[in-house]
Amino acid sequence: MFGKILLTAAVILGAYYVIRARMQYDRKPTTAPPLRPLTQVVSPGILKVIAYGLVAVMVAGSLLWLYLDYQSGREVVTVRVINANTGNVTTYQARRAHVQDRRFTTLDGRPVTLADVDRMELSAGR
Repeated sequence: MFGKILLTAAVILGAYYVIRARMQYDRKPTTAPPLRPLTQVVSPGILKVIAYGLVAVMVAGSLLWLYLDYQSGREVVTVRVINANTGNVTTYQARRAHVQDRRFTTLDGRPVTLADVDRMELSAGR
């Protein structure tokens, strides 16, 4: 018990000395040279071109990501539903975007919901 009190007091004293040292360090004047604005180093025209270029790259990357996600969702996959108790296997075709956790919609529009004893396997292609 006494050791815990001593440890707590030591932590408080250590924090006090660290804070006191930082405050004394902050009071000392620094003689660093003043920084020049970025527009004095690089011309504003180049900065504008760089900014527009970065925006264009970000928009192009976002559009590419959206397109690839759309293409992936349109992919037709083979869904095998396996009953764990009986071992019966039923095969369906569905689009990847229409497959959720325990349900999916087939290519011909039939909604399928899996029971607790069923498991689902996906494979690419027809």
